[in-house]
Amino acid sequence: MKSTISDTRLQIQTRSVTLTGLTDIMFDRYPGDNNTKLEWHQKIYLVPGTSVMALPIDSIVSLLSAHNTNSAPKRLRDKRKFKDIANANLSFTTITGMPEAPRYIPFMRNGAVIEVGAFGPDKDEKSGVYLDRRVARLDKGIPNPKERPVLPMPWALTFTLSILPTKEIKEQELYNLIVEAGLAIGLGTYRGVFGKFEVTDWS
Repeated sequence: MKSTISDTRLQIQTRSVTLTGLTDIMFDRYPGDNNTKLEWHQKIYLVPGTSVMALPIDSIVSLLSAHNTNSAPKRLRDKRKFKDIANANLSFTTITGMPEAPRYIPFMRNGAVIEVGAFGPDKDEKSGVYLDRRVARLDKGIPNPKERPVLPMPWALTFTLSILPTKEIKEQELYNLIVEAGLAIGLGTYRGVFGKFEVTDWS
């Protein structure tokens, strides 16, 4: 008997994506509350239980879907439609990091993970992470001195991107958005100055 039920299941597209840094990348990890103060070298992200530097997948999720920060849809797409694009990215894409810690993407350099060693007063010789000091200005010109760690180039991030194509999101559109975001926004903190990248693999 011929089936009368149409197969409307959508095929998930899985891509391996590599982002390669075009500028150094800065970090400013939030400790979880406003009372805990971190030393400058404690503001990086590590794969839990290791000395491997990493980026939480939430950083890329935020870049693609946030409404209240300078995300890619908000910064680069029609202001009347960016929320729909951001919501579609959040709903129909999944980012996965390393197998043993799926919520973290390890930083790579020359094919090897980047590990931190012993931090000196203003640098870690093993990873090259260095201290950046600058003063931000709050409302009414109140100075806000900041000390933040910066990972120098070269650096790269490789992760798995799963896309469920719908009428709201297509692979080419997502690719274009990530490419543009790498040049215009970047990752980490003080984005646009630090954390710019290019897409060097999408396979």
